[in-house]
Amino acid sequence: MSLTLQEVEHIALLARLELSNEEKERYQQQLSDILNHVAQLQKLDTSNISLSSSGLPHGPVLREDEPKKGLETSDALENSPSTESDQFRVPPVME
Repeated sequence: MSLTLQEVEHIALLARLELSNEEKERYQQQLSDILNHVAQLQKLDTSNISLSSSGLPHGPVLREDEPKKGLETSDALENSPSTESDQFRVPPVME
């Protein structure tokens, strides 16, 4: 599948990217190559592969959740540019 320049421009617009003409041409080729590769992968017969196949070990892979002491207030506020009454001081969001 080959993308047109208009499709690349539309993708760039959606991603809020400003691309030069050279970049548009380069991305047109790169994105087209990716879509062609995906099309090849979709042609593979995966009917004999079970849905639960994975390279990861089965079962829980996370450690046990153990409560620990949190940061002291002074440590949490140490690098803050502005604090007030043991709290972060931030500029107002709405005026």
